[in-house]
Amino acid sequence: MSKTNTNPEKIKNLLTHNIKEVIIKEDLEKKLNSGKKLRIKLGCDPSRADLHLGHSIALRKLKEFQDLGHQVVFIIGDYTGMIGDPSGKSKTRVALSKEEVKKNAKSYFAQVGKILDIKKTEIRYNSEWFSKLNFEDVLKLTSKFTIARILERDDFSKRFKEGIDIASSEIMYPIMQAYDSIMIDADIEIGGTDQKFNMLAGRDLQRKMKKPEQNIITCSLLVGLDGKEKMSKSLDNYIGITEDPNSMFGKIMSISDEMIFYYFKLLTDISKDSLKKIESKLKDSTKNPRDIKVGLAKNIITIYHDKRSADKAEKEFNKIFRDKQKPTDMKKLKVKSRKLKVVDLLVETKLADSKGNARRLVQQGGVRIDDTVQKDFEKEIEIKNGMIVQVGKRKFVKINC
Repeated sequence: MSKTNTNPEKIKNLLTHNIKEVIIKEDLEKKLNSGKKLRIKLGCDPSRADLHLGHSIALRKLKEFQDLGHQVVFIIGDYTGMIGDPSGKSKTRVALSKEEVKKNAKSYFAQVGKILDIKKTEIRYNSEWFSKLNFEDVLKLTSKFTIARILERDDFSKRFKEGIDIASSEIMYPIMQAYDSIMIDADIEIGGTDQKFNMLAGRDLQRKMKKPEQNIITCSLLVGLDGKEKMSKSLDNYIGITEDPNSMFGKIMSISDEMIFYYFKLLTDISKDSLKKIESKLKDSTKNPRDIKVGLAKNIITIYHDKRSADKAEKEFNKIFRDKQKPTDMKKLKVKSRKLKVVDLLVETKLADSKGNARRLVQQGGVRIDDTVQKDFEKEIEIKNGMIVQVGKRKFVKINC
């Protein structure tokens, strides 16, 4: 059996840096100090094609384990993804089809490889085991849990008290996540603080099935671009870890000044001393937070792309936002129609994903055609070659006829 790195400082950092809670810490420390190769589990549902910076916190913690010689197991929840994780949700999520989940899951390999060493990572789909269960198996599995226990979850409890529907499939979610731990023999499961109940369910099921109980590590949650909710694909307040540098730079520059320190702390590799200096600068009224935010954006882009891309993204951002010029590499799109209503043009150019969304963008004053603000979404526009359609400050499309 291969031995792992038992360096005391590295183990201490492993169990403290960007971590909220370890269950049970003394037990896990003992395992790590023993040199035994542990199996560390993280699961992600392919509800969207993108993994985001919020996911990177747990992924980077996995990389720390991987660097010490432990076995990382990344589970793509192609079965649980059809339910959708109800954690923190105030209503039932729209279920995804098998085709949608499969399509989204394909892109995860390249994204996970931005952080983990893919060659050393065990990647599993939970359809491997769930597709083989018959109804008798499902009944035996669900009998290990009680409805009273499941309803202890904060989000379920709140919805139950308020008379808001809870789908039977949602109740199955923590049970399915727990079964994942059984099937891959997890020693540790990592997730955000919102996953604590589901991960504890894994411990419960392992104990009831006479298996060793997994330790649990909960990581800090990252607040999304809205500055309110956790970064989430379903809330569309996220930055994808494989987004292009220009998009990454613009989104990071849009976060509030209050979030700068936490983004540095949770998403970068800067030292504790450097972090203290950033904290001091943010408290110094003579310093411009914008300059610190530029440093943050370039740091993150360098991690997922490279320094050259970060420098180019800064120049492009300044060109658009400071110098009020058009982007260098503007997306070009062929439009066959000679005339279109504004609302239809936005959908045709994919600057809006629906007519309803297009109407809202116009009503909010966020739509320009050749630098003219559009106020009437029903207005018919004559399509011209070279016409520039703009939504917000970052989205541009140049029309080809």
